[in-house]
Amino acid sequence: MILDLLKTRRSIRKFEDKKIESEKIEDLKNVALLSPTSKNKKGWEFIFVEDKESLKKLSEVKPQGGKMIADSALTIVIAVEDSDNDVWIEDGSIAVAYLHLACHEMGLGSCWVQIRNRKYDYEKDIDSGNLVQELLNIPTNKKVLSMLAVGYPSEEKKAYDLSNLKKENIHIEKYNK
Repeated sequence: MILDLLKTRRSIRKFEDKKIESEKIEDLKNVALLSPTSKNKKGWEFIFVEDKESLKKLSEVKPQGGKMIADSALTIVIAVEDSDNDVWIEDGSIAVAYLHLACHEMGLGSCWVQIRNRKYDYEKDIDSGNLVQELLNIPTNKKVLSMLAVGYPSEEKKAYDLSNLKKENIHIEKYNK
């Protein structure tokens, strides 16, 4: 059941030095392409990166929060056409969520690395997304939303305890706070 998958999926930032099987990577590509988009625009693009040198460079575009990319076996970069698409952020985010769940179901760990509105250097106003675009030759009409670091986990995290969920954030029929 999907609830079991959601309870046990956690962000993984430490990975084993182990290659991901090509069949699993193909499945992840299909999951990405099956993710829904508004008006069926399918304006997203997915760049699957396994080259260790490229992963190291990608890990450096966001000094706080991107370091685990260097040790991932795979990082998936999500870029979305933003012109004539007012929901490009939502379209890309849905794809990343699907990929997170698929990774977990396959025994892989994953961690979302936010790129949109993030800077390599805030004082010098160096945009992380622009750096990713340059590294991977992504056209300027595509905006880099995020990257998903993927690999076999080398850390274990406890499942979520449903009794700790913020049940007060659920409202029935109308907002009642």
